[in-house]
Amino acid sequence: MSNLSSPEHAISDPARPVFANHVEVGQCSVVTTLTSKPSRDGHELRIAGDIEVRADLVHDVDPALLRTRARATGELSYNLRSVRAGGAFEGDARERARRLLGALEHYDVIDLEADRDLTPDILARIPPHRRRISWHGTGCDMRTLTAQFERMARTPARLYLLAPDIRSAEDALVPLQLLKRLRRSDVTAFGTARAGIWSRLLAPRLGAPIVYGRLHGNDEFVPTVDQLTSDYRLPALLPLKHLFAIVGRSAGASMSPKLHNTGYRAIGFPALYVPMPVDDFGPFWSKVVDGLGELGFSLDGLTVVSPHKEAALGAGARASKVATHSGAANLLVRTRHGWRAHSTNAAGVLGALRSAGVRLAGQKAAVIGCGGAGRAAAWTLLKSGVRPDVINRGAERGHYAAQLLGLTYVPLRNFAPENYSLIVHATTLRDEAPFAVEQLSEGTVLLDMGYGAKETALVAAARARTDRRLVIIDGWAMLSADAAEQFQKMTGRRMPVRDARIVLSSNGN
Repeated sequence: MSNLSSPEHAISDPARPVFANHVEVGQCSVVTTLTSKPSRDGHELRIAGDIEVRADLVHDVDPALLRTRARATGELSYNLRSVRAGGAFEGDARERARRLLGALEHYDVIDLEADRDLTPDILARIPPHRRRISWHGTGCDMRTLTAQFERMARTPARLYLLAPDIRSAEDALVPLQLLKRLRRSDVTAFGTARAGIWSRLLAPRLGAPIVYGRLHGNDEFVPTVDQLTSDYRLPALLPLKHLFAIVGRSAGASMSPKLHNTGYRAIGFPALYVPMPVDDFGPFWSKVVDGLGELGFSLDGLTVVSPHKEAALGAGARASKVATHSGAANLLVRTRHGWRAHSTNAAGVLGALRSAGVRLAGQKAAVIGCGGAGRAAAWTLLKSGVRPDVINRGAERGHYAAQLLGLTYVPLRNFAPENYSLIVHATTLRDEAPFAVEQLSEGTVLLDMGYGAKETALVAAARARTDRRLVIIDGWAMLSADAAEQFQKMTGRRMPVRDARIVLSSNGN
């Protein structure tokens, strides 16, 4: 967005398509949404170009400060989102009109809500090239969105924004389908809430001129501007032939997109890796994969996380040995013979142990956690000559894992850490240790498959044990080996990233 006052930005015929082709190489605009007051000197705004001020949330912000600290070409948008549109403004129509019109003096673009702001008085004062007409609502089907856009398009504007509140990955397809149907460069559409994060990232490739990111705050379902620019390299729209994704309930918070996309850029591979939060794998698999293909995106690989690993195994036309024997898959790759299911957790465990110089011969091992990751870890140890015990809090899953792999199940309450020289922790516990580290014997090898910005409670407690030597391997080593295996199977190329921790802690520059 730039040079708003120039005449070429006026919309002469809002019904005429102005975007003709699927975007493969090009540029969009990244707009920083400000939801809280900046610091006194506004230093954090240095990364921002165009800025949208959520005036319903940010009070008394100085537009001059925004213009001074943001990049010179940046434009300011004013958004007084009402409660009915998911915002915080509760004032009456008179107060609303006063604030919208008052913003004209300091802001380049004024957001007008389609359901309440398109009044003769407001439209007479705000010219078309300074209007963004928006709609936030429920009802995410093509008929509803099309009808809503047609009503909005009767009023000339610089930009039209449709952001339905969606509940599933299947719903997230609909705003993208609308963009493809309209084929215009003045319409932005994406799904909000948890399930819609990936539709924000793909919308620019279907003509949406703008992608919105938050400056800060804790809404993990709206990417930060730093993520948009460093993880996904926006605003550039580079060639895209392969789409990959991480699928699961916690996919929105995953660090995998940054790791994989960094690798693609390093080798010049035309791919994009996005998060897809999914609660129900069945509808996702039956609708989204083909739906993306109809939009022009080739979904060629999926990293699958909890709780969909068992379902992922069933989705593959073929499966690797480790996936078959562990009864779960964390990777699906499209091949000429159909989808193939893999479990790369096994390679991750083995790679992390080898990188730490751990020799498996003679180890007395235990694997805590009998989900897909734990079963894959137990299988790879078994195939490496170590017969681990499987440990689990719940008896049903513990017995299932033991029967599947031909191993011994030990209830967690009966687990004696001092009896093992190698312990692999494969549960989702992050903030509490599953056992007392005081019981660990001298020289015990402890591999925790969990990773994050903060150490898991188990790793932190083990590091605090200064009275005896322990070999501690955190989840970063596991992630590096696991991700490298996935990268190779997805792309056919070796991952250029050797240390995931370094990449994920960098700013992407």
